[in-house]
Amino acid sequence: MLGMKKGSIMSDITYAQVLHPTDFSESDAPAFAHALRIALAGQDELTLLHVRPEQERFSWEDFPHVRATLLRWMRLLPPAQQKGLELGDMEVMKVTKPGDDPVAALHAHLEDNPTDLMVLATHQYTGIDRLLHRPKAETMARYPRLKTLFVPRIGEGFVSVEDGAISLKHVLIPVDFSPDPQIALDAAVLLLRLLKVNDAELTIIHVSAANEGPPLNLPVDEGWTVHRYLVEGEPVETILEVAKEKHPDLIVMATEGHHGFLDALRGSMTERVVREARCPVMAVPVK
Repeated sequence: MLGMKKGSIMSDITYAQVLHPTDFSESDAPAFAHALRIALAGQDELTLLHVRPEQERFSWEDFPHVRATLLRWMRLLPPAQQKGLELGDMEVMKVTKPGDDPVAALHAHLEDNPTDLMVLATHQYTGIDRLLHRPKAETMARYPRLKTLFVPRIGEGFVSVEDGAISLKHVLIPVDFSPDPQIALDAAVLLLRLLKVNDAELTIIHVSAANEGPPLNLPVDEGWTVHRYLVEGEPVETILEVAKEKHPDLIVMATEGHHGFLDALRGSMTERVVREARCPVMAVPVK
């Protein structure tokens, strides 16, 4: 366990602005629930974006219902867990963009509306939806620090669709010397603090035959436990094996962002983990 340091967050990370591209489908509900719960915790801004073909007819009522969702959550959660479910000063925006290319529409939106976190619903085992597999999709090169939370349409998340309860107890963080692993750890720590998780477990793994991992500035929050392991094997298979054994609620990974976020994900280790993991995965691009 070499290279271990303890202290506060060093990276410039925030979750103030949350963007959720939605297709209005029922299977989008888990991703919407995660976006809403995180935005509520930050009490800043939530944007719901729908890209529609020119011929599609829609109503503003088709968007996920924020107030109705919050009322349901407050009705179902025990009183002790209802704190933080009010809209307060949070701003909710609903935006539509016409077009058949969701990446181009997303790119156009981000030109004038930068965001801190994008929350996407994903189909596992069949790729990362059309956002990652359009051969002529524009890159996100101008937004290399855009964090993305991939929430499986089928599987387990850490925010309940039914009542908004948070079950984020265990975070798995695969690291290496490159890309910079500290930003992934910091992103995980800040999310846990934002959601006021008091008894978190962080498992940091470095898949390598070396006898030490990269130096990290570890959190010292009361009630948290941090485990760090060196594991040999093929990286993706090992990460997924550890995830299957440990049952994390979230996996957080740093990914290269030099050539654009979506380009960095195509065919990468992160994409492969997103495809096969049973829990949400957060990709944190590093310049």
